[in-house]
Amino acid sequence: MPYVCVKDAEGYVTKKLRSEVAKDEKIISEKAYLKASGLAAYEKEFGHGGARKNAGRKPKYSQPLRIQMRVTKEEKDFISYARARGLVLANLMKV
Repeated sequence: MPYVCVKDAEGYVTKKLRSEVAKDEKIISEKAYLKASGLAAYEKEFGHGGARKNAGRKPKYSQPLRIQMRVTKEEKDFISYARARGLVLANLMKV
């Protein structure tokens, strides 16, 4: 059944069967129907009549957080020394 776009006397637009169109309603084009109903703006804003592109939940951070610790010069030197010699802190703490 072919549907047509109609505009009534008050300016409201709808799609109806051609056989259901009343005498006071005017048949309009599809383009005019989309503009008057607001669907044209929706199509333009959201693309294909759905949610916008890439909508949905996203991870808060793209990379893991870097943990920074403020240490003194001596502590930094000790950490460098321990790493260079392969010291295991757990073994040192047992002593």
